[in-house]
Amino acid sequence: MKILSSMIVIIILISSGCLGIFEGNVDNDNDGFLNVIDDFPNDPEEWIDTDGDGIGNNADLDDDNDGFTDSLEFDCISNSLNNSSKPIDLDKDGICDILDGDIDGDNLPNIWEINRNLNPFDANDSILCHGYAEYCLRSYDNFTFPETHNAYSALEDGVFMGVNHYTGLQAQWDGGIRAFMVDTHHVTSDNTGPEDVRFCHGSPNSFPHPCSYSEIDAFEWLTLLNSLMNSSGNNCPMYCGDVVTLLIENYVPAEHLNNLFNKTGMSDRIYIHSFGDVWPDIGDLILSGKDLVVFWEQTGNQQYPWLHDFGEFGWTTNYGEDNQDEMKCTIHRGNGSQPVWHLNHWLTSIFGVADPSRSNEVNDYYFLLNRSLECWEIMDNRPTFIAVDYWEDGEITNVTITLNKMEHWSSEIPPHP
Repeated sequence: MKILSSMIVIIILISSGCLGIFEGNVDNDNDGFLNVIDDFPNDPEEWIDTDGDGIGNNADLDDDNDGFTDSLEFDCISNSLNNSSKPIDLDKDGICDILDGDIDGDNLPNIWEINRNLNPFDANDSILCHGYAEYCLRSYDNFTFPETHNAYSALEDGVFMGVNHYTGLQAQWDGGIRAFMVDTHHVTSDNTGPEDVRFCHGSPNSFPHPCSYSEIDAFEWLTLLNSLMNSSGNNCPMYCGDVVTLLIENYVPAEHLNNLFNKTGMSDRIYIHSFGDVWPDIGDLILSGKDLVVFWEQTGNQQYPWLHDFGEFGWTTNYGEDNQDEMKCTIHRGNGSQPVWHLNHWLTSIFGVADPSRSNEVNDYYFLLNRSLECWEIMDNRPTFIAVDYWEDGEITNVTITLNKMEHWSSEIPPHP
């Protein structure tokens, strides 16, 4: 009875083809690979070994040995059985073009480029914004611009009272400043024509006249700024530039400001924003040639809609505190519900003017960075502008470089630039 049972088991094993697993020289499917090394011992197609590496195609992850797995070639629509057929990868980033959201590797998504008539297959047909392609995708209100308070009030330009900076516009631009606070007055109480607009610092309707301390020719200053903005496109692959912002504390008629911007060639590049609309991407502002945003500290003027009321379209923190511990992140003026805002960051001396003796302290990289991050967290909104006096002291531009590399206040802080 025991012998009969053993014979039945052997018969079953033979009929099922399983006996071969006990024999090292058996090749059940006759594919040239013995069962002991055959991942598919019963697959008659296993004899195919396209690349001749001793691994049958059904067990080989790269049938043609071209460095790309079969599954990847399937996804990339290339022939996994042909060594000369490989996934097309224009930017050599290891992602085939058909799966790559940025085919040419210029850090601009394909669809973003297509929608703006840029070629997603040509890395040279691209755009840089503030030096980087990825910043072109940022909305205007989701970027942090370094800003100079009373930008024109510089020793270098001959200002000797109410000084706010050592160097003038050229140095500020070269140093990375892209937002500027200016004050517009007529040159004297008697000379009040459209050609008499000057940048001066002082109390209006007071004696002596604000421009009696010192004055900067607003026409020359804005003409230089226009030239600097035009030159920012040099040495770029195709398109590049920077978005610039002006905040005007104004004491002249709106039509005189309009004349100033027309005469200096700045009018054509001014962007007009409709209240309540989403702010455009920085790249769209540059591509459209509307790379200048102007705010003024007055209510809106329907005749000149480009003069955006900063208190309607944005808000500011307090300014000119006496001590560091008085610097807060709360809303001082303006519409706190708006995403565009100024983080004012300067101290006032005992004489009521900008304090050069403590500018190094408040503009120190870590002090300014920590305050910016604190306010970003409290307001749950990155500061659009960080305005300082004596920008040369400390590291305002390095702070904004760091902030712009961060997507959120809680992001890992990148290394000091």
